[in-house]
Amino acid sequence: MPSPLVRRDIIKKRTKKFVRHQSDRYKKLDPNWRKPKGIDNRVRRRFKGQIPMPKIGYGSCAKTRHLMPNGFKKFLVHNVRDLELLLMHNRVFAAEIAHNVSQKKRIAIVERADQLDVKVTNRTARLRTAENE
Repeated sequence: MPSPLVRRDIIKKRTKKFVRHQSDRYKKLDPNWRKPKGIDNRVRRRFKGQIPMPKIGYGSCAKTRHLMPNGFKKFLVHNVRDLELLLMHNRVFAAEIAHNVSQKKRIAIVERADQLDVKVTNRTARLRTAENE
């Protein structure tokens, strides 16, 4: 199995979700973030003591953006041909087999990934062995 090219610590500026204004007050409002649009809204006007709004300053470090904890970036694979794209990038990207790929194709993808020395994150998903049948 390949190891990641560079192993960096992933540091997030903010790990808490941004909650929607007054979602704690009304059951009909989901906590999913929606930007306040009202003309007198305290959150939109950024008054002191109000909940924070998402802004560009909360973005992740560009070097660790989209990195998984194992140090690789995800690459979604639907067939063996997609896997060939990772031939030169097997230390940066790890393949992840799409959810709608059949068992027969999954076996072929995992075998080809071993030949190309590409890490597959969900290599055992939906694979039945002969003893289980």
